[in-house]
Amino acid sequence: MFFRWLHVFRPSPVAFQIGSLSIYWYGLLIVLAIFVGIIFVLYLSRFYKISKEEIWNLFFYLIIFGLIGARVFYLFYNWFYFWENPLAIFKFWQGGLSIHGAMLGGMLVLLFYTHRRKLYFRTLADLFSPALALGLAIGRWGNYFNQELYGLPTNLAWGIPIDPINRVPNYTDFEYFHPVFLYESIWCFLIFLFLVFLHGKRLRIKDDKIKRDFFLIRIGNIFLFCLILYSFGRFFFEFLRIDPQPVIFGLRLAQVLSLLIMLGVVKIWCFNSKSIL
Repeated sequence: MFFRWLHVFRPSPVAFQIGSLSIYWYGLLIVLAIFVGIIFVLYLSRFYKISKEEIWNLFFYLIIFGLIGARVFYLFYNWFYFWENPLAIFKFWQGGLSIHGAMLGGMLVLLFYTHRRKLYFRTLADLFSPALALGLAIGRWGNYFNQELYGLPTNLAWGIPIDPINRVPNYTDFEYFHPVFLYESIWCFLIFLFLVFLHGKRLRIKDDKIKRDFFLIRIGNIFLFCLILYSFGRFFFEFLRIDPQPVIFGLRLAQVLSLLIMLGVVKIWCFNSKSIL
């Protein structure tokens, strides 16, 4: 039934209108993702004895600079288009946010905030990681309503129809495409469940030495699992995507960034392993 709906439904980017004001699904789903993320982090923070005031303060900066970073990265991906259409830079409701940019902006904010407030970066990074994965799972549906995150043409039962105006050049004669947004949404939700499992396992273990030595739940590793799992999925999803993007050594820019993140995480794990031997 769900596949049938995907195959025949033609989404509109506008959720509803209030007079002459149009409310877009993209913006609504981003707000929903942020709201759900805040609720989850506030709930989880109780077990780590972090005050709600600290969480609210941090979220304020994470949202602002995360969105700025996400937009700046997207502009870089589509430099020539925005060079010719500079006013489009400010049209967030039409889509165009990069998760890599959001991650970078969020990490910089978290590093600065924890240093200034003398808090533990790795603990807070672990705390926010499930919310990030869940937010991505929700937010990717905004791409669906904008018809902007789809892949190669397909005859599969869950292929989604794309209106001619939204089809990538050279693919205008095809009607149904891979729902890459859905693949990534499902992948991010599975990451969320795994990260929640790790938090639960950590909180159930009372011995601090075991927590430090047990690889899966060592402080900071939940955040690293979030990075490497998302990057792993994103690397392979990019083989399906057909939207324009800079290509480096035969790989799309997002694939290169994903590889760099995965290599960075593995390097950190190797360094940490040596440091405790």
